[in-house]
Amino acid sequence: MDEVIGISQRHPAKYWHVLEDGRIQCDVCPRDCKLHAGQRGACFVRGRVENRMVLTTYGRSSGFCIDPIEKKPLNHFFPGSSVFSFGTAGCNLACKFCQNWDISKSRDMDRMMDLALPEAIAMAARSHTNLSVAFTYNDPVVFLEYALDTADACHELGIKTVAVTAGYMHDAPRREFFAKMDAANIDLKGFTDDFYVKLCGGHLQPVLDTLAYVHHDTDCWLEITTLLITGHNDSDSELEALSKWVAKELGQDVPLHFSAFHPDWKMTDVPPTSPVTLNRARRIALDAGLHYVYTGNVHDVQGGTTFCPACHHALIERDWYDIRHYDLTPQGSCPKCGTLIAGHFGTLGKPFGQNRIPVYMRLQT
Repeated sequence: MDEVIGISQRHPAKYWHVLEDGRIQCDVCPRDCKLHAGQRGACFVRGRVENRMVLTTYGRSSGFCIDPIEKKPLNHFFPGSSVFSFGTAGCNLACKFCQNWDISKSRDMDRMMDLALPEAIAMAARSHTNLSVAFTYNDPVVFLEYALDTADACHELGIKTVAVTAGYMHDAPRREFFAKMDAANIDLKGFTDDFYVKLCGGHLQPVLDTLAYVHHDTDCWLEITTLLITGHNDSDSELEALSKWVAKELGQDVPLHFSAFHPDWKMTDVPPTSPVTLNRARRIALDAGLHYVYTGNVHDVQGGTTFCPACHHALIERDWYDIRHYDLTPQGSCPKCGTLIAGHFGTLGKPFGQNRIPVYMRLQT
């Protein structure tokens, strides 16, 4: 590994310690990778060089795009705004259904040819008039140091930060990471430990701990996404248990997104999620008391619309990521009954729209 990683990629990593047998243990996530000299962790991007842990992807991105904020998905965080999105490579889970496997499972450093230090990303986001920067495409937990420094650079320019993550991390890095995030969408991939073990290579409880921590102990706005996979995590009983847990432990106002799976990576033999399944899941969650439940990755105006939980007036009508109708006060209240809607809102200008715009540029400092 020493020969593979250039000096410029040996960025010091946080959260590790030396074991009695001389190995180094990474303390970022519950995988607790224990490394001999020259080895990398399961994420592939955190590794040991000599007697220290390094992050090999600091300042290197798999690409940049300007997205609608609804693509993250975040429906209650300045709807219609644009977000400057980027990621690196690698992941600390091993989801067989990964929809971004070419990035998250990459072992090819050539995929990360865009060079950008944190200040360059913040300046590029501002120059494209983006309200926020999103750490996405692969999980920012594995490029923690890069994400933290970029968040600081963004906040110095008045740009908000968004994390799209599976939330699979230990407590100390969790506290530091979410202290610097303004919003997050966290994947709750299923609601059984068996699902996490067999299909994700992880465990459920650390994710539940992250969800509870972010909602109760930070100012970070939280939304949740569950990708529904036919025959694996879409039973009525599991969806009811998941929805009731969210309502009880996090509250009725945390938005929950049910997204459609499409065959990919190591699960190409599983059919795409049907609209019937998505609508069934949405109804179960609404019946469990949740106020804001959405369907995703499909054209479904009903499932994409934000309704007032008191009078049921249609406040923000969406088709996929496209906002078709917006009827919310600048303060975030229903104009019909005055109910305050959970989230962060403002005066909607011209909505960004449903299209993503690749940013073809080399961002260097």
